[in-house]
Amino acid sequence: PLLASAHASSCIRLWSIQGNLMKELLPFSEHPSGPLTALCMDIFTKILLTGSKKGHIICWNIASFLEDSQNKKNEIKEELCWRAHAAEVVDLFIEEEKNVVVTASIDGSVRLWHAKTGYYFGYFGQSRKFELSDTSRLILPSDVNNFPAIIKEESKHMEKKKIKYPLMLDRDK
Repeated sequence: PLLASAHASSCIRLWSIQGNLMKELLPFSEHPSGPLTALCMDIFTKILLTGSKKGHIICWNIASFLEDSQNKKNEIKEELCWRAHAAEVVDLFIEEEKNVVVTASIDGSVRLWHAKTGYYFGYFGQSRKFELSDTSRLILPSDVNNFPAIIKEESKHMEKKKIKYPLMLDRDK
C-alpha cells in the first residue's frame, strides 16, 4: 500500500502505510504546473496523475520505484505533461480499460484525454461521439493551445536537492 499527497508547493510526497516518507517529487516539465489540486493513481499503482491550479496534468511512472523502493536505480519518472484546462483542475481519474483520463475543472468542463499520449478526445456534452480509438488526430480544446510534452529528462532532476551553504570565514581569500 502507498499513500500519496499533493501540495501547494507542486511537491508530491509518497508515504508508506506506516506514515514514513518514502519519496518527495517535484515536477520537471518545461511549464511550471503551479499548486497541485488533484491526484489519482491507476488500480495497479503504476501511474500517478496530478492536476494543478493552472490546468496542467502530469503523468508519473511509479512502477519500478514500488518494486524496490530501496534501490536508487528504480526512480520515479515524469513521463508526460499537458495543459488540460485554462483554469484549475478540481478532479481527475484514469480508466485503465479504455486508457482514458477524465479531468474536471472549476470552469465546469469535463474532458477526456488519452492516458499515454495526452491527446484530446473531447468533452462531456459535445454533439459528436467520442472516438477513443483514433489518437492520430491532433486536436485541442478551444481554450488550450499547447500540445502534450513527453518528458525525456532523467528523473534525477525532479528530486528536491538539499544544498548547504555554510557560512565560514576564509581568511586566505
